[in-house]
Amino acid sequence: MDKNTVIGIIGAGTMGTGIAQIASTFNHEVILYDAYPDQLDSSRSGLEKILNRQIEKERMTREQVDGILERITFTNELSSVKPCGFVIEAIVEDLEVKKNVFSNIEKFVDRDAVLASNTSSLSIASISSALNYPNRFLGVHFFNPAPLMKLVEIIPGISTEENITAATRSLIDSWEKVTVAAKDTPGFIVNRVARPFYGEALRIYEEGIADPATIDWAMKELGGFRMGPFELMDLIGHDVNYKVTESVFKEFYYDPRFKPSFAQKRLVEAGRLGKKSGIGFYDYRDGAGAPEPEKDEAKGELILHRILAMLINEAADAVFMNIASAKDVDLAMTNGVNYPKGLLEWADEMGPATVMEWMDGLYEEYLEDRYRPNPLLKRVVINGDTFHEQSE
Repeated sequence: MDKNTVIGIIGAGTMGTGIAQIASTFNHEVILYDAYPDQLDSSRSGLEKILNRQIEKERMTREQVDGILERITFTNELSSVKPCGFVIEAIVEDLEVKKNVFSNIEKFVDRDAVLASNTSSLSIASISSALNYPNRFLGVHFFNPAPLMKLVEIIPGISTEENITAATRSLIDSWEKVTVAAKDTPGFIVNRVARPFYGEALRIYEEGIADPATIDWAMKELGGFRMGPFELMDLIGHDVNYKVTESVFKEFYYDPRFKPSFAQKRLVEAGRLGKKSGIGFYDYRDGAGAPEPEKDEAKGELILHRILAMLINEAADAVFMNIASAKDVDLAMTNGVNYPKGLLEWADEMGPATVMEWMDGLYEEYLEDRYRPNPLLKRVVINGDTFHEQSE
């Protein structure tokens, strides 16, 4: 695949439109398909608005913007994907719907066309079972908003040929993205490793140790995170965030590390979904004041250490289980969710023995399997290595 490859995008929602913008910016002809004409109109007008704003900010010229728009064909005819050498699907997270779409796509494209899904949570192997040629199918997971977020997870399925994975990664690299390779397991890298950022924060809140404002303050002011976990959950939407946690918990055979929170479940049940509903953990309605955190540095450090230890332990598990390399895990977390530094780099700087001490303390206090230290963390401490040395 090269700059002459015609790119097919299935789904003209926010993600599909964003991917179309990226591909067209890098001079590909793009076929953007959606079954609903109204959605195509919305996609086109939304993209024009975004691009015109770039002109106003003097980041693009009128000629560049016109070129991007001219290279995108908006269509509600699936057969229009026939000339595409690379087709990526970005529709609803429903396995049967995706399988049906790919089964139909395969009727129109050439045998050597590469097919990909932007799924964030579904099994690549399961989707590929609908195809006659699953060897040319893989996961290509962009992060929202796609034009701005650098990270793209590349996930080969059990049937994917190595040359397909390599060609796809090369194509996405040419779009100036940061690509990381991940195994086809629940949550891939980011949505798996990031679970404790939410889950442990919720656990601390449920135990009554601190309120959301204090936990968010600790993670931002002491940890350097751009957003606190409660702010971020409110922004994502609790319906979405809870569903991902529930899915990962189920897919990992109910491993207690990924156990969902009753506090978050009750918010979803009450319709308090966060910013989009006007209220979540925080109240965004007119006249509502922002709660003041308890700026106790000693308590804040304990909160930070507890959540950070769980994040590092999960990052170590991703490497231990060959989901990804230590380098790719760190790249994923800094580029996919804007962590202040790579989790395993962070552990190496502090000393893995310090992280081990935090995890041992949590396990001794709770005696829950949730807090078991990962074998790789133990191995690094015993050998006196760093995580990046261990994985070289």
